[in-house]
Amino acid sequence: MQPHVTEPAGLRIRDSARALLLTPRAEVLMVRFEFPGRTVWALPGGGLEPGESHEQALHRELAEEVGLTGVEVGPHIWNREHIIPFLDGQWDGQRDRIYLVHTERFDPSPQLSWEQLRAERLHELRWWTAEEVGTVRDEATFAPGRMPELLHRLVDEGPPPAPIDTGV
Repeated sequence: MQPHVTEPAGLRIRDSARALLLTPRAEVLMVRFEFPGRTVWALPGGGLEPGESHEQALHRELAEEVGLTGVEVGPHIWNREHIIPFLDGQWDGQRDRIYLVHTERFDPSPQLSWEQLRAERLHELRWWTAEEVGTVRDEATFAPGRMPELLHRLVDEGPPPAPIDTGV
């Protein structure tokens, strides 16, 4: 699989895989990205490398970012596409496939160094309860933007029968 597809409008969209790591107590692990003028709490994961499937990329990203290995990847639950110029000028946006991964709560221990993670603008790993998600609206945003609604729906109703488009 290619790491991106050139869209008809000429946009360079990077394909990525992300995980909603969910504990039995409805806690979700999120990563804090720092961009110029903006803080974003997002799900762990990232872009596909050439030749990788979404599941292969997800396993690699979870090991690199949070130190989680050997997990069973659950259903593909959400899709998110966002158009925003990447700071390195290589991409015009990203197309995320988000998978549900059930796990017990653990202490994240990334395989990458914090210097390497910060080079990718990742600055913090934090567990959030479903109730806490969305409460930090003044200084940060969540990605996807509908995270509180989507997470509560997932916890209450279980995985959707087909992936849901999350919007931005």
